[in-house]
Amino acid sequence: MSRGIPEPKLTAVDAMIDKLTGAIFLFQIVVVVVLGIAGNVWKDTEARKLWYVMYPIEKPWYELLIIPLRFELLCSIMIPISIKVSLDLVKGLYAKFIDWDELMYDLETKTPSHATNTAISEDLGQVEYILTDKTGTLTENKMVFKRCCISGTYYGNESGDALKDISLLDAISGNTPDVIRFLMIMAICNTVVPVKCSTGNICYKAQSQDEEALVNAANLLHMSLTNKNGSVLDVNFNGRMIQYEILDILEFTSDRKRMSVVVKDLQNGVILLLTKGADEVILPYASHGQQVRIFFDAVEQYAQLGLRTLCFGCRELEDDEYRNWASLFKEANSTLIDREWKLAEVCQKLERDLKIIGVTAIEDRLQEGVTETIETLRKAGINFWMLTGDKQSTAIQIALSCNFISPEPKGQLLMITGKTVDEVLQSIERILLTIRITTSEPKEVAFVVDGWALEIALRYHKSEFTSLAILSRTAICCRTTPSQKAQLVALLKSCDYRTLAIGDGGNDVRMIQHADIGVGISGREGLQAARAADYSIGKFRFLKRLILVHGRYSYNRTAFLSQYSFYKSLLICFIQILFSLISGMSGSSLFNSFSLMAYNVFYTSIPVLTSVLDKDLSENTVMQNPQILFYCQAGRILNPSTFAGWFFRSLFHAVVVFMITVHAYSDEKCELEELSMVVLSGCIWLQAFVVVIETNSFTLVQHLAIWGNLVGFYIINYILSAIPSVGMYTIMFRLCRQPSYWITLFLIVALGMGPVLAIKYFRYTYRPSKINTLQQEERFHGGRILTIEECESQENPLEKDLSPVTIVHNKNRNPVYEPLLSDSPTATRRSLGTSINFDSFQPIQPRFFSSHLRNLKSN
Repeated sequence: MSRGIPEPKLTAVDAMIDKLTGAIFLFQIVVVVVLGIAGNVWKDTEARKLWYVMYPIEKPWYELLIIPLRFELLCSIMIPISIKVSLDLVKGLYAKFIDWDELMYDLETKTPSHATNTAISEDLGQVEYILTDKTGTLTENKMVFKRCCISGTYYGNESGDALKDISLLDAISGNTPDVIRFLMIMAICNTVVPVKCSTGNICYKAQSQDEEALVNAANLLHMSLTNKNGSVLDVNFNGRMIQYEILDILEFTSDRKRMSVVVKDLQNGVILLLTKGADEVILPYASHGQQVRIFFDAVEQYAQLGLRTLCFGCRELEDDEYRNWASLFKEANSTLIDREWKLAEVCQKLERDLKIIGVTAIEDRLQEGVTETIETLRKAGINFWMLTGDKQSTAIQIALSCNFISPEPKGQLLMITGKTVDEVLQSIERILLTIRITTSEPKEVAFVVDGWALEIALRYHKSEFTSLAILSRTAICCRTTPSQKAQLVALLKSCDYRTLAIGDGGNDVRMIQHADIGVGISGREGLQAARAADYSIGKFRFLKRLILVHGRYSYNRTAFLSQYSFYKSLLICFIQILFSLISGMSGSSLFNSFSLMAYNVFYTSIPVLTSVLDKDLSENTVMQNPQILFYCQAGRILNPSTFAGWFFRSLFHAVVVFMITVHAYSDEKCELEELSMVVLSGCIWLQAFVVVIETNSFTLVQHLAIWGNLVGFYIINYILSAIPSVGMYTIMFRLCRQPSYWITLFLIVALGMGPVLAIKYFRYTYRPSKINTLQQEERFHGGRILTIEECESQENPLEKDLSPVTIVHNKNRNPVYEPLLSDSPTATRRSLGTSINFDSFQPIQPRFFSSHLRNLKSN
């Protein structure tokens, strides 16, 4: 019912890598065509004049394809095939970091965090919308019976606990009929199973926490469900045993929003229909003439207190009426086509003309840390939607108590109401007009919609509802079904937002599966949500660390690893192209096959994989300054602009390596293999220093990987130089004894890294980003906590508008370089058009203004 077919998930980073790969492939085709034509032209004009080339005068037609195919082989490494393997490896480690995180271990339930999906960790750092369930997600899902209203009489209002209300206890002692019937519905209108505990007392096993709370409350009020033997229930009321036979169970569904049982009193043979459910599906079916205003008022009063409400009703059935209905119910229950719809139709025929008995109010407290988590993630620019099956008033009170919405005058709560298509449209248009009128006021705008109005809005006014959704910082959707939750996720995804859905029950599964990232809470409603989710955590508060720490680190590391993988492949490919310019455009390779294979597998892969341990800022600094997540959400670290920087860096380094080597050895009598080894050595040394300056924090593992890789390069080639049959015999022995070899390497590193260091120093010193500033303060101010305003000498518009942030010292931090973050003006927030600058995202602005800008994307 609530579980759908999970969709395959593609992260924003993977999508960007696919686009960059496509661009490189087109570039590769252009290079191959141009060089292939140039090679054939040179062969026909110049090569035939050279006696030592010995090209035949007569040639077959397919000889025109030989040189282009050679260049295709040379350029085939332009797209790094190993990137997918490397990414899968590091993503697996990201998932293990989440599993091993002791700060996300729930001591109460002994539940660790767990990453089921190992492929989408970097998407956690780009989340823009969080859609959350309420019960069991924001609250503890520990239900406690607090108050009730029976036949118009309120119990528990004065003491706050109906179980201690003297008037209710007196009514039970006096065998008041409606009170006894109310307790009977509490005790037997459920699917609870009573079992004997080790202490000898009766314990109850229930699928629903509401049912468990009601049965326990009935037990404390002397109406005890003691045994369930097949279809026979034993109920002990004040020492007197009463037996009921369950004839049929009309199960709860998210569409029906109620549950009923048909029971037979074995003492007098009376058949009863007992029903409980939401007020909107119980009170409208009251028997003709019964006054239900008092029950509406009770529901509203309890909802204003943030309590969960259920309405109770019953009806006595005639034998003939039940037999006729039971045959229809059995037929609908055995059908194979539209079974759920036919069952609901049959149940509706019986659940009518009810005598409303009363209303219950159950308390469900907020989890620890929910308010702080929502507040922190809001500072990170993340919007929140609450999708709940509870009553509107209850949801609003919970939202206010956990800082989900702000009270007046800071916040503005707008209602979408209506029962018809026109009424809902008028309500949406009125709210849109209100938002546009109040654009000058710094208010946080939120809207509330119930399930009926939401169904109409999604079906008939989707465009208007979408416009409203992107203008509002917060939404509260009440009385929603699992399918509606999934539709809301799909609506936000269609606007190109990265969504995260979090829930704890089976009715949240479809929402979790449809979102870009699904998070399940291992709660009291079982493990359905946790097993269907990409990530499972023990409490809602762990979501803050999951996003800000694991998500951000994963995104930064993946962005660097992917761009570096392209860089090292382009570097060696550009050198091959440069070599073709001095080799008659023949498509010959400068390197032997073993060197090319070892280049990707051994020489350059191991150092960069240690980026999985890199941290540009300490965890405490990241947690205390959630605003820096904006850089990840905007795609400032991996985008065409930053990739272009790596592209031209590889071209520059290729020119440096090749030109210095060729000129250094132009007057030397050396073999091609010797020249090839000098060029390869220059590439390895250059890339070692690239990894060094792009690393923010160093550990022993990283030092061993970077410098140990260099040592390994020479060990491998020393061994190969000692084998006569390999073709590299004595080459490394001779090179290492030549001063010119080491001088050449020094010049390559100096000229290759000098401009890169100069640019980074200039950016860090004169145009620092917020992350640069935090890195600097972590180094120079020790453990003292500072605000960004106290330490910035020069601010750009983005830093001026961001709220004050604090820093925490971390000893192992590179003081100067910020390799992962590009300040390119074209690196805008992903949901924006290219004409809108990233600096427009200011937390102090009305959220609806920035959200409106985000909808003006050109792609």
